[in-house]
Order: sequence, then structure tokens, then C-alpha cells
Amino acid sequence: MKKLSSKNIFVFSLVLIGVVFGFLLAFFSFSYWKPNTNILAYAEETKNAVLPADALSVAEGLQNAFRSVSDKVVPSVVEINTVSITKQQTPRFDGIPWDFFFGPEGNGDSQEREYRSQGLGSGIIVRQDKEAYYVLTNNHVIDGATEIFVVMSTGKEYPAALVGKDDRKDIAMISFKTTDTWPIAVLGDSDSVKVGDWAIAVGNPLGYMSSVTMGIVSALGRSGGQANNINDFIQTDASINQGNSGGALVNIRGEVIGINTWIATNTGTGFMGLGFAIPINNVKRSIDEFISKGATSYGWLGVSLTNADKDMLKALGIPEAQRGAFASQVFLGSPADKGGIRAGDFITAVNGREARDMNHLTLMVGDLKPGDKAEFTLFRDGVSRKFTVTIDERTNEVASDNKKLWPGVYVLPLTAELREALKLDKNAQGLYVAQVYVQTPASVIGLQRGDRLIAVNGKQVTDIMSFYKVLREETSKELWFSFIRGDSMLESPKFKR
Repeated sequence: MKKLSSKNIFVFSLVLIGVVFGFLLAFFSFSYWKPNTNILAYAEETKNAVLPADALSVAEGLQNAFRSVSDKVVPSVVEINTVSITKQQTPRFDGIPWDFFFGPEGNGDSQEREYRSQGLGSGIIVRQDKEAYYVLTNNHVIDGATEIFVVMSTGKEYPAALVGKDDRKDIAMISFKTTDTWPIAVLGDSDSVKVGDWAIAVGNPLGYMSSVTMGIVSALGRSGGQANNINDFIQTDASINQGNSGGALVNIRGEVIGINTWIATNTGTGFMGLGFAIPINNVKRSIDEFISKGATSYGWLGVSLTNADKDMLKALGIPEAQRGAFASQVFLGSPADKGGIRAGDFITAVNGREARDMNHLTLMVGDLKPGDKAEFTLFRDGVSRKFTVTIDERTNEVASDNKKLWPGVYVLPLTAELREALKLDKNAQGLYVAQVYVQTPASVIGLQRGDRLIAVNGKQVTDIMSFYKVLREETSKELWFSFIRGDSMLESPKFKR
């Protein structure tokens, strides 16, 4: 080993002196440190601190409000248990070695077996008539059920029977009979609900009976849920899970403002802060109709509605911020047809009440009674107009009769984005045929999706407004189209009205 040089010895000495000096400085600093008197004083002051009297009073008042809501609502919300029985054909086992161990089972034909599946949901007691109690719930809770039972908050159970159901709004009513006395829920006014209001959900999530969760109203007028559901939902962050369906969403007064129905979730099951309830005003008339005749009815206008995007609004000459729904088709002979509403009209209000969108307008029309006269405000050719229509009753037969749907084609303007998607030249003409409805006049005379319309009854149509104007004014007796398909210019046969 080499000996250390004098330079190395010098550096090592400096480092050693630095370490010793640092240690001595830390030792003396710790020995003479005194706690900060301000910190000690603050700790002493807050050790036994309590909330100010006014703040505590507010908190306790809110707590008492939630207690009051729970006491009021929980007894009127029931658990609904269902049993669905399905029968399936199963193969009969026979032959070797089955016959050897178990004996012959017959001729080998299949046999029928029953399978029982259970369901869980919630319901709200909304009416009493002597010994009969009526419970409102979701249609998907009881749909297909062979047996239905309601379980009260006390655990008492009663057999129940279906009174009526409506899959368009996903609501149903069941009833049970008893001489026992149970409270009836108080129905509120969902039209007065505002975003930010307290929202309290009561139900039986995952079978945990009479659970109460709290949140706020997150949004109004939402769409979605089960297929064909036409409700404009209340969105809430009050916790809702499987089993809550059909239960009550109530305000801070304990009044029912909605029926908890579905959740939006990435997992398909767990709550993620997005719960949705049917506004109670949507179903008040249905409650009476279920009890009186076992079914609910809808008003019938006779138009096929769609929501219009900004390009369509621009093409119709309507302000981009305008809310409403686009009547792309009209049923011939319907109340709309008789009242003067035509395909291409953009409906904005019913009886002076604004229509937010397609679903909201459908709800408003549905709530009208057969024989009612209703005033519809609409845009036509960029100008606001009003028409009075006498409403009929909607039936599945009349609503699905496509042979009367006029004209049976939905067209779009050729925007720059659409031209690019279709790989069309910037000078390409016509209106793009986005949809042709089966059995309609447009379908009968051979129009197809992807065609480009250039004329109606021989009159050139260059934009959406001119298309619907010609339809209104030139097609009272017959209809035909001139259009481009691929590279060919074609003309359809004539449809006689």
C-alpha cells in the first residue's frame, strides 16, 4: 500500500474538522432551543374548542331535517321481490350406460323443466283505496314476474298483483291488500326542481332494506335509460345501486320528486355518482289511469321527430340556440296533418311551453288527452308560426303504420364534412339521402340511402328549405324524385296519393 501524500493528509484534516464543528453546532443549538410560545398558546386554545353556537345550530338543524325526511319517507317505500318462472326443453338421458344405472327413462324425447329466477327492486306507496294499497315502481322491476311480493320497512311481507305497466316510461303499478295501516308518500312538483337542490334517495340497494342516501340534483332533462324510454330524467349524485330501481327520490321536505330508475357506470353495476330518476310529474296522470283502467294512454300528434344539429338548424334558417324538435315526417290523416303541420317544420313549443328537445316534446304531446286542442309554435321557412291541433289517442297500430308516413325519406345538406366523408367533389349537387323508411312512399318508389336528391316532382331542390317547400306545395296528388345514384342520373316512378 502506498503512503498518503501530504496533500491528502491536509484534505482529510479539513473534512474531519468540518464534521466535528457541525456536530458541536447542532448540539448547542438543541440545548438552547425553546418552543415557540405562539404555537403552544394556539394548541392550548384549540384543545377544548367547540363549534360556534350558530354554526352548530345550523348543522343540527340540517341533521334534523334529514332525520325528518327519513322518518316520513322510509315507511312508504317498500322492497319488491319477484320470482320469474321460465320453462325450457331439456334432453332426456337414456341408453347405455344411463339405463344400466338408472333404468329406462322412456323414449328419449326431451322433457320440460322449470327455472325460477329472483329479482329485487323498490316501490313507493302512492294511493290507498280501503284495504288496497297501490305501489308505483319501474316496469323493469316487475316485467315478466310470475310472483310479486312487497316487504315493508318493518319486515312484514304481502303478496302483490300487477295493476298496469308502461314500457315507454318504464313505470308500473302493483297492489297489495291488508287491514294494516301504512303511510302514503307525498308527491311533490318535479317541475319546480332546480339544479343544486337537495336530493335524497330511499330504497333497497343490493337488498339493504330502507337505505337512505343524500346528494344534490346534478342536472335536469337528461335522456337515456332502457330502450324506448321517453323520460327527461333528473340526474343526481345521491348513491343509487341495484335494488334502488322504483324507489323514491325526495326533496328536503320529504316530497317525492322522482322515481329512481338507472345509473351510468363503466362497470355495469357499481354507482359512480351518476344516478337518474323519472320526474314524478311525468307519471302523475298514469297513476290515476292505472288504477281506473289498468293502462295509461298517450296523446297522438302524428309526426316523426328528431333532434336537429347546428348544420340542420342553419339549413332551416333557425337560430343555433333555438331549442325544439324537427318533424322530419308527418303521418297522413293524423292530427298534425289535419291541423296544418308539415314535414320540415321545427316545433318549439306546445301551448306556450318551450320544448327542450325531441324527448321533451314527445312527453308534452303524450300528456295531452284525446280531444284536447293544443297550440303548436314552429319555424317554417325561417319564420315562426302557430297552428292549433286536435289531439287523438296514440295506439301502437297507428304509430307503426309506416305506409302513412310522409314522405318517408330523411335528407341532409351536403356540408363540407359530409362531402369529404363521401369523397364527393366540392361542386357535387343534391341533398344526401340519410334514411329511407320501409313501406313509405319514398321506399315504394325505390329511393335508397346514399342517393342524392336533385329534384322533387320536376322542381329543383338545392337546399333543405327548398326541399320541404316543394313537398308542401307540389305533392298533394303525386310524388316522384330525380336523384343521382353512383354516376347515374335517375328518376323514380310516380307515387299516387
